[in-house]
Amino acid sequence: MNRREFIALLGGAAVAWPLDVRAQQRARTWRIGFLETSSPSPARVRLLETLRATLRELGYLEGQNIAFESRFAEGKIDRLPGLAAELVGLKVDVIVTSGTPAGLAAKQATGTIPIVMAQLADPVGAGLVASLGRPGGNVTGLTTQDADLSGKRLDLLKEVVPNVARIALLIDETNPGTVLIARGTQVAARSMGVELQSLGVRGPDELDRAFSAMKEARAGALVVESSSMLFTLRTWLADLAMKNRLPTMFAQREYVDAGGLMAYAADFPDLFRRTATFVDKILKGAKPADLPVEQPVKFDFVINLKTAKTLGLAVSPTLLARADEVIE
Repeated sequence: MNRREFIALLGGAAVAWPLDVRAQQRARTWRIGFLETSSPSPARVRLLETLRATLRELGYLEGQNIAFESRFAEGKIDRLPGLAAELVGLKVDVIVTSGTPAGLAAKQATGTIPIVMAQLADPVGAGLVASLGRPGGNVTGLTTQDADLSGKRLDLLKEVVPNVARIALLIDETNPGTVLIARGTQVAARSMGVELQSLGVRGPDELDRAFSAMKEARAGALVVESSSMLFTLRTWLADLAMKNRLPTMFAQREYVDAGGLMAYAADFPDLFRRTATFVDKILKGAKPADLPVEQPVKFDFVINLKTAKTLGLAVSPTLLARADEVIE
Protein backbone atom coordinates (compact mmCIF):
# COMPACT_ATOMS: atom_id res chain seq x y z
CA MET A 1 0.00 0.00 0.00
CA ASN A 2 1.53 3.35 -0.99
CA ARG A 3 1.42 6.48 1.11
CA ARG A 4 -1.46 8.04 -0.87
CA GLU A 5 -3.66 4.92 -0.44
CA PHE A 6 -2.90 4.75 3.29
CA ILE A 7 -3.88 8.39 3.82
CA ALA A 8 -7.09 7.87 1.81
CA LEU A 9 -7.96 4.78 3.89
CA LEU A 10 -7.25 6.61 7.13
CA GLY A 11 -9.35 9.54 5.98
CA GLY A 12 -12.22 7.24 5.04
CA ALA A 13 -12.12 5.61 8.47
CA ALA A 14 -12.14 9.04 10.11
CA VAL A 15 -15.24 9.98 8.13
CA ALA A 16 -17.01 6.66 8.75
CA TRP A 17 -16.39 6.70 12.51
CA PRO A 18 -18.26 9.95 13.20
CA LEU A 19 -21.11 8.76 10.96
CA ASP A 20 -21.38 5.55 13.00
CA VAL A 21 -21.31 7.51 16.25
CA ARG A 22 -23.96 9.86 14.95
CA ALA A 23 -26.13 6.86 13.98
CA GLN A 24 -25.82 5.47 17.51
CA GLN A 25 -26.66 8.86 18.95
CA ARG A 26 -29.75 9.00 16.75
CA ALA A 27 -30.93 5.57 17.98
CA ARG A 28 -33.71 6.12 20.48
CA THR A 29 -35.87 4.31 22.98
CA TRP A 30 -39.57 4.63 22.24
CA ARG A 31 -41.70 5.22 25.33
CA ILE A 32 -45.17 3.69 25.37
CA GLY A 33 -47.70 4.81 27.96
CA PHE A 34 -50.46 2.42 28.99
CA LEU A 35 -53.57 3.81 30.70
CA GLU A 36 -56.00 1.26 32.15
CA THR A 37 -59.31 2.12 33.80
CA SER A 38 -59.46 -0.98 36.00
CA SER A 39 -56.94 -2.66 38.33
CA PRO A 40 -53.70 -4.55 37.54
CA SER A 41 -55.43 -7.90 38.04
CA PRO A 42 -53.74 -11.01 36.59
CA ALA A 43 -56.22 -10.91 33.68
CA ARG A 44 -55.36 -7.31 32.78
CA VAL A 45 -51.62 -7.87 33.27
CA ARG A 46 -51.82 -10.82 30.85
CA LEU A 47 -53.40 -8.54 28.24
CA LEU A 48 -50.62 -5.99 28.68
CA GLU A 49 -48.08 -8.80 28.30
CA THR A 50 -49.83 -9.82 25.05
CA LEU A 51 -49.24 -6.28 23.79
CA ARG A 52 -45.57 -6.38 24.84
CA ALA A 53 -45.00 -9.85 23.37
CA THR A 54 -46.43 -8.80 20.01
CA LEU A 55 -44.24 -5.70 19.98
CA ARG A 56 -41.24 -7.93 20.69
CA GLU A 57 -42.16 -9.99 17.64
CA LEU A 58 -42.18 -6.73 15.68
CA GLY A 59 -38.63 -5.92 16.81
CA TYR A 60 -39.19 -3.74 19.89
CA LEU A 61 -37.08 -4.99 22.79
CA GLU A 62 -37.41 -3.62 26.31
CA GLY A 63 -34.08 -2.33 27.57
CA GLN A 64 -32.96 -1.64 23.99
CA ASN A 65 -35.43 0.35 21.93
CA ILE A 66 -38.70 0.45 23.87
CA ALA A 67 -39.89 1.18 27.41
CA PHE A 68 -43.34 1.07 29.02
CA GLU A 69 -45.02 3.33 31.55
CA SER A 70 -48.21 1.72 32.91
CA ARG A 71 -50.89 3.43 34.97
CA PHE A 72 -53.97 1.71 36.49
CA ALA A 73 -56.92 3.65 37.91
CA GLU A 74 -58.21 0.70 40.00
CA GLY A 75 -61.73 1.34 38.68
CA LYS A 76 -61.69 4.89 40.10
CA ILE A 77 -62.49 7.11 37.14
CA ASP A 78 -61.62 10.32 38.98
CA ARG A 79 -57.96 9.18 39.08
CA LEU A 80 -57.66 8.96 35.29
CA PRO A 81 -57.05 12.66 34.45
CA GLY A 82 -54.06 12.77 36.81
CA LEU A 83 -52.64 9.50 35.49
CA ALA A 84 -53.06 10.67 31.89
CA ALA A 85 -51.30 13.93 32.75
CA GLU A 86 -48.40 11.91 34.22
CA LEU A 87 -47.95 10.05 30.94
CA VAL A 88 -48.07 13.28 28.95
CA GLY A 89 -45.50 14.80 31.32
CA LEU A 90 -43.20 11.84 30.69
CA LYS A 91 -43.34 12.71 26.98
CA VAL A 92 -44.32 9.21 25.90
CA ASP A 93 -44.45 8.61 22.15
CA VAL A 94 -47.79 6.76 22.16
CA ILE A 95 -50.52 6.26 24.77
CA VAL A 96 -52.36 2.94 24.66
CA THR A 97 -55.70 3.09 26.49
CA SER A 98 -58.06 0.40 27.79
CA GLY A 99 -61.69 1.36 28.44
CA THR A 100 -63.80 4.38 27.52
CA PRO A 101 -62.92 6.52 30.59
CA ALA A 102 -59.21 5.97 29.97
CA GLY A 103 -59.59 6.91 26.31
CA LEU A 104 -61.47 10.10 27.21
CA ALA A 105 -58.92 11.05 29.87
CA ALA A 106 -56.02 10.59 27.47
CA LYS A 107 -57.77 12.63 24.78
CA GLN A 108 -58.44 15.45 27.23
CA ALA A 109 -54.79 15.38 28.35
CA THR A 110 -53.25 15.68 24.87
CA GLY A 111 -54.24 16.58 21.35
CA THR A 112 -50.83 15.77 19.89
CA ILE A 113 -49.49 12.49 21.34
CA PRO A 114 -50.95 9.55 19.36
CA ILE A 115 -53.52 7.53 21.30
CA VAL A 116 -54.30 3.90 20.45
CA MET A 117 -57.47 2.38 21.93
CA ALA A 118 -56.85 -1.27 22.77
CA GLN A 119 -60.54 -1.80 23.46
CA LEU A 120 -63.33 0.74 23.57
CA ALA A 121 -67.06 0.13 23.19
CA ASP A 122 -68.18 3.02 20.97
CA PRO A 123 -65.43 5.50 20.01
CA VAL A 124 -67.75 7.50 17.74
CA GLY A 125 -70.52 7.76 20.36
CA ALA A 126 -67.95 8.70 23.00
CA GLY A 127 -66.67 11.53 20.77
CA LEU A 128 -63.14 10.16 20.46
CA VAL A 129 -63.14 9.77 16.68
CA ALA A 130 -65.13 11.38 13.88
CA SER A 131 -65.86 8.00 12.27
CA LEU A 132 -64.42 4.50 12.25
CA GLY A 133 -63.14 4.87 8.69
CA ARG A 134 -61.73 8.39 9.13
CA PRO A 135 -60.86 8.91 12.80
CA GLY A 136 -59.31 12.38 12.43
CA GLY A 137 -57.31 13.85 15.30
CA ASN A 138 -54.83 11.84 17.36
CA VAL A 139 -56.93 8.78 18.29
CA THR A 140 -57.35 5.40 16.57
CA GLY A 141 -57.33 1.72 17.55
CA LEU A 142 -59.93 -0.96 18.14
CA THR A 143 -63.56 -1.09 19.20
CA THR A 144 -65.20 -3.97 21.08
CA GLN A 145 -68.57 -3.30 19.37
CA ASP A 146 -70.31 -4.06 22.68
CA ALA A 147 -73.50 -2.22 21.76
CA ASP A 148 -73.80 -4.30 18.59
CA LEU A 149 -73.37 -7.52 20.60
CA SER A 150 -76.33 -6.76 22.88
CA GLY A 151 -78.86 -8.74 20.86
CA LYS A 152 -76.57 -11.77 20.70
CA ARG A 153 -76.09 -11.73 24.47
CA LEU A 154 -79.85 -11.60 25.08
CA ASP A 155 -80.38 -14.44 22.60
CA LEU A 156 -77.84 -16.65 24.35
CA LEU A 157 -79.28 -15.87 27.77
CA LYS A 158 -82.78 -16.73 26.60
CA GLU A 159 -81.56 -20.08 25.30
CA VAL A 160 -80.64 -21.00 28.87
CA VAL A 161 -83.74 -19.44 30.50
CA PRO A 162 -86.30 -19.51 27.64
CA ASN A 163 -89.32 -18.67 29.82
CA VAL A 164 -87.80 -15.64 31.56
CA ALA A 165 -90.34 -12.80 31.81
CA ARG A 166 -88.07 -9.99 32.98
CA ILE A 167 -84.31 -9.44 32.66
CA ALA A 168 -82.45 -6.99 34.88
CA LEU A 169 -79.80 -4.77 33.28
CA LEU A 170 -77.03 -3.44 35.54
CA ILE A 171 -75.46 -0.19 34.31
CA ASP A 172 -72.43 1.69 35.64
CA GLU A 173 -73.68 5.26 35.31
CA THR A 174 -70.21 6.73 35.90
CA ASN A 175 -68.89 5.19 32.67
CA PRO A 176 -70.01 6.91 29.43
CA GLY A 177 -69.15 3.79 27.43
CA THR A 178 -71.35 1.60 29.62
CA VAL A 179 -74.27 4.00 29.22
CA LEU A 180 -73.87 3.85 25.43
CA ILE A 181 -73.78 0.04 25.48
CA ALA A 182 -76.91 -0.04 27.66
CA ARG A 183 -78.82 1.92 25.04
CA GLY A 184 -77.95 -0.79 22.52
CA THR A 185 -79.19 -3.47 24.90
CA GLN A 186 -82.43 -1.58 25.48
CA VAL A 187 -83.02 -1.26 21.72
CA ALA A 188 -82.28 -4.95 21.19
CA ALA A 189 -84.63 -5.95 24.01
CA ARG A 190 -87.51 -3.94 22.54
CA SER A 191 -87.02 -5.52 19.13
CA MET A 192 -87.07 -8.99 20.76
CA GLY A 193 -90.05 -8.24 22.97
CA VAL A 194 -87.94 -8.71 26.12
CA GLU A 195 -88.88 -6.71 29.23
CA LEU A 196 -85.83 -5.05 30.78
CA GLN A 197 -85.43 -3.65 34.27
CA SER A 198 -82.63 -1.07 33.93
CA LEU A 199 -80.75 -0.37 37.15
CA GLY A 200 -78.01 2.25 37.36
CA VAL A 201 -75.27 2.23 40.00
CA ARG A 202 -72.46 4.66 40.68
CA GLY A 203 -70.38 2.66 43.14
CA PRO A 204 -70.03 -0.58 45.11
CA ASP A 205 -72.26 0.72 47.92
CA GLU A 206 -75.25 0.68 45.53
CA LEU A 207 -75.03 -2.97 44.49
CA ASP A 208 -77.05 -4.39 47.38
CA ARG A 209 -79.82 -1.90 46.63
CA ALA A 210 -79.81 -2.86 42.95
CA PHE A 211 -80.08 -6.57 43.71
CA SER A 212 -82.90 -5.91 46.19
CA ALA A 213 -84.75 -4.08 43.40
CA MET A 214 -84.22 -7.05 41.06
CA LYS A 215 -85.64 -9.40 43.67
CA GLU A 216 -88.62 -7.16 44.32
CA ALA A 217 -89.37 -6.92 40.58
CA ARG A 218 -88.91 -10.71 40.22
CA ALA A 219 -86.26 -10.47 37.55
CA GLY A 220 -85.47 -13.89 36.18
CA ALA A 221 -81.99 -13.18 34.78
CA LEU A 222 -79.32 -10.48 34.75
CA VAL A 223 -77.17 -8.77 32.13
CA VAL A 224 -74.17 -6.79 33.42
CA GLU A 225 -72.84 -4.25 30.94
CA SER A 226 -69.11 -3.77 30.34
CA SER A 227 -67.62 -1.49 33.00
CA SER A 228 -64.17 -1.11 34.52
CA MET A 229 -65.63 -0.32 37.93
CA LEU A 230 -67.89 -3.39 37.86
CA PHE A 231 -65.01 -5.48 36.52
CA THR A 232 -63.09 -4.86 39.74
CA LEU A 233 -66.15 -6.18 41.63
CA ARG A 234 -66.73 -9.24 39.44
CA THR A 235 -66.38 -11.83 42.22
CA TRP A 236 -68.82 -9.92 44.41
CA LEU A 237 -71.25 -9.59 41.48
CA ALA A 238 -71.05 -13.31 40.72
CA ASP A 239 -71.70 -14.11 44.40
CA LEU A 240 -74.68 -11.73 44.57
CA ALA A 241 -76.15 -13.23 41.41
CA MET A 242 -75.76 -16.75 42.80
CA LYS A 243 -77.27 -15.73 46.15
CA ASN A 244 -80.29 -14.29 44.30
CA ARG A 245 -80.52 -17.29 41.93
CA LEU A 246 -80.02 -15.12 38.86
CA PRO A 247 -78.56 -16.55 35.63
CA THR A 248 -76.11 -13.96 34.33
CA MET A 249 -74.69 -12.74 31.04
CA PHE A 250 -71.51 -10.68 31.16
CA ALA A 251 -69.43 -8.72 28.65
CA GLN A 252 -66.05 -10.20 29.67
CA ARG A 253 -64.96 -13.76 30.27
CA GLU A 254 -63.24 -12.97 33.61
CA TYR A 255 -66.68 -12.63 35.21
CA VAL A 256 -67.32 -16.26 34.30
CA ASP A 257 -63.98 -17.29 35.79
CA ALA A 258 -65.23 -15.58 38.97
CA GLY A 259 -68.43 -17.67 39.01
CA GLY A 260 -70.78 -15.90 36.59
CA LEU A 261 -72.85 -18.06 34.24
CA MET A 262 -71.95 -16.81 30.73
CA ALA A 263 -70.03 -14.19 28.81
CA TYR A 264 -69.99 -13.23 25.16
CA ALA A 265 -67.50 -10.63 23.99
CA ALA A 266 -64.78 -9.70 21.57
CA ASP A 267 -61.62 -11.76 22.01
CA PHE A 268 -59.56 -9.35 24.14
CA PRO A 269 -56.13 -11.00 23.63
CA ASP A 270 -56.68 -10.66 19.88
CA LEU A 271 -57.54 -6.96 20.31
CA PHE A 272 -54.32 -6.36 22.26
CA ARG A 273 -52.26 -8.21 19.65
CA ARG A 274 -53.75 -6.00 16.96
CA THR A 275 -53.15 -2.92 19.13
CA ALA A 276 -49.41 -3.63 18.85
CA THR A 277 -49.63 -3.35 15.06
CA PHE A 278 -51.18 0.13 15.42
CA VAL A 279 -48.34 1.18 17.74
CA ASP A 280 -45.80 -0.18 15.25
CA LYS A 281 -47.31 1.75 12.34
CA ILE A 282 -47.38 4.99 14.34
CA LEU A 283 -43.76 4.62 15.49
CA LYS A 284 -42.85 4.15 11.83
CA GLY A 285 -44.50 7.44 10.92
CA ALA A 286 -48.20 6.75 10.32
CA LYS A 287 -50.71 9.32 11.61
CA PRO A 288 -53.61 8.14 13.81
CA ALA A 289 -55.99 10.22 11.71
CA ASP A 290 -55.12 8.05 8.68
CA LEU A 291 -55.54 4.66 10.43
CA PRO A 292 -59.17 3.45 10.41
CA VAL A 293 -60.54 2.10 13.70
CA GLU A 294 -60.81 -1.68 13.44
CA GLN A 295 -63.62 -3.94 14.65
CA PRO A 296 -63.35 -7.36 16.32
CA VAL A 297 -62.89 -10.39 14.10
CA LYS A 298 -62.78 -12.98 16.90
CA PHE A 299 -65.34 -13.48 19.66
CA ASP A 300 -65.31 -15.46 22.90
CA PHE A 301 -68.33 -17.34 24.29
CA VAL A 302 -67.75 -18.92 27.70
CA ILE A 303 -70.14 -20.95 29.89
CA ASN A 304 -69.63 -21.90 33.53
CA LEU A 305 -71.32 -25.29 33.68
CA LYS A 306 -70.66 -25.57 37.40
CA THR A 307 -72.69 -22.39 37.98
CA ALA A 308 -75.45 -23.65 35.68
CA LYS A 309 -75.75 -26.86 37.69
CA THR A 310 -75.82 -24.95 40.99
CA LEU A 311 -78.69 -22.84 39.62
CA GLY A 312 -80.48 -25.95 38.38
CA LEU A 313 -80.24 -24.92 34.74
CA ALA A 314 -80.08 -27.40 31.89
CA VAL A 315 -77.71 -26.16 29.19
CA SER A 316 -78.39 -27.87 25.88
CA PRO A 317 -75.61 -29.88 24.22
CA THR A 318 -76.08 -27.65 21.16
CA LEU A 319 -75.29 -24.51 23.16
CA LEU A 320 -72.34 -26.17 24.88
CA ALA A 321 -70.97 -27.15 21.49
CA ARG A 322 -71.11 -23.49 20.38
CA ALA A 323 -69.09 -22.31 23.39
CA ASP A 324 -65.40 -21.51 22.96
CA GLU A 325 -64.83 -22.70 26.52
CA VAL A 326 -66.88 -24.58 29.11
CA ILE A 327 -65.80 -24.26 32.75
CA GLU A 328 -66.69 -27.39 34.73
